[in-house]
Amino acid sequence: MNSRHRTDALLLAGFCGFLFFYGLAYFGLVGADEPRYAQVAREMLARGDWITPTLGGKPWLEKPPLYYWQAMVAYRFFGVSDWAARLPSAMDATLMAIAIYLFFRRFRPGSEVDAALMTVSAAGVIAFARAASTDMPLAASFTIALLAWWAWYESGVTVYLWVANAFLALGMLAKGPVAPFLAAVVVGIFAVVKRDYGALRRTLSIPGILIFCVIALPWYIAVQLRNPDFFHAFILQHNLERFSSNLYHHREPFWYYIPVVFLALLPWTVFSIASIVETMRAWWSERRTMLKSQEDAFNIFLLIWLVVPVIFFSISQSKLPGYILPALPAGVLLLAEYVRRHAASDDRPGILPIILQAATAAALVFPALLLGQILLLQHLIWGTLTSIALAFAGVLATGIALTLRRPAGLRMLRFVTLIPVVLAVAAVLRLYAPALDNALSTRPLAIDLGKLESKHLPLAVFNVRREVEFGLAFYRNQEVNRYANDNGQIPEQEHLVVAPTGSREELIRQVSGRRVLYLGSFAPQHLDYYWVSAQIAVH
Repeated sequence: MNSRHRTDALLLAGFCGFLFFYGLAYFGLVGADEPRYAQVAREMLARGDWITPTLGGKPWLEKPPLYYWQAMVAYRFFGVSDWAARLPSAMDATLMAIAIYLFFRRFRPGSEVDAALMTVSAAGVIAFARAASTDMPLAASFTIALLAWWAWYESGVTVYLWVANAFLALGMLAKGPVAPFLAAVVVGIFAVVKRDYGALRRTLSIPGILIFCVIALPWYIAVQLRNPDFFHAFILQHNLERFSSNLYHHREPFWYYIPVVFLALLPWTVFSIASIVETMRAWWSERRTMLKSQEDAFNIFLLIWLVVPVIFFSISQSKLPGYILPALPAGVLLLAEYVRRHAASDDRPGILPIILQAATAAALVFPALLLGQILLLQHLIWGTLTSIALAFAGVLATGIALTLRRPAGLRMLRFVTLIPVVLAVAAVLRLYAPALDNALSTRPLAIDLGKLESKHLPLAVFNVRREVEFGLAFYRNQEVNRYANDNGQIPEQEHLVVAPTGSREELIRQVSGRRVLYLGSFAPQHLDYYWVSAQIAVH
């Protein structure tokens, strides 16, 4: 390894370490998915079962096991914790960054650092690399698979095709058949556009198919044999019905993913759009000749890769931001190619893109410095701190714009844009992690409940969000009962119950005559907690 490669490795390690791993335990698991997936992995590890995911002791067949397996390994080495639950996504994002770097070093030398660091610093990548979820395992395996396919397509080296099949199989284990399906659509559309139909035939090689089957199919066969309802629960309900209906109440407008993609690409959105427009314009004006060049063909491949997941999930009746995470690397890699082309010819960007880029990048710091106020009040109040944050962002934007306006300023795009990214992440983690913990996680609530108990009591919830229920189940490592209208899930023994503030009278009616003692409140999330006596047996 020469000195340049050592410097690159240190840069990549430093940025991945800070953006993905630093402060993983600063605030607790948030939302419903993080604590739920973390608890599933804990239960599988406790049972020593690598086949059937369970939640509350019951089969939980919504997702394949790749994330659970990774979390189980993390738990085995580091113990069960929220940061260990997030470790798999951070590791997968790092592996994706390394793969991007190695691909560009081999096939597009000179832009490998730009490609890798721009990818790891995109807002969507940072967010999901720090989340205990299945989205980053899918995005990482999908990205590596498509890059490996292109490496095979450009070089003809068969090993790359085998690598592509192996990582598609891991994508199948990460989130199901969506990985090979989307890859097949991307490759198929590219082959049609390129008019290289032989590439499709060569892609379906027998060794590659065998590699895919050997990696992906054993778990699917094993879980179906142990759980006869797996096919219906996973394939029909959590894939087909989720796509074709609003079964899980995630309906959004058709155009939902357009702003989501633009936000997820921050701070690279402006020049990513410029690279998309330039690629589309060049292809349209030179359709007969453009694809003869491997570099031009690669840009079209990236464009198809970006667009296909966005269109596919826009058609879906169920929409969540994480669904289009596999598309984001393509958008950033298009930008890396754009920078490589224009920096090589010393092109100077126009004044409008420079102003927009500077404003967009610097704007990341403004909400990061005021996050505590946003979380507490749900809006901004003009004051000294707001003025300081605005002035700082303005100075930062001016410096970015002046740098990019210099001759060959595009070569400095990565450097000047990474500065506000690092500052924003540092501000959020160092200044406002406790506020995030109180506002979004049940970890502080679980700690408060534990301090009140002389013995570990059963726990129930009443009229609370799913995030609270699943969060308490993980942090207390126990099944959480949910009060039902027919009283069927109210524990008969004494127990604790968490309910929205002001629910005391309704709660008393639910337990019909049992003693209810108010214990305290968790003000940041407007929750109260109570002790409920055991039900008196009637003879």
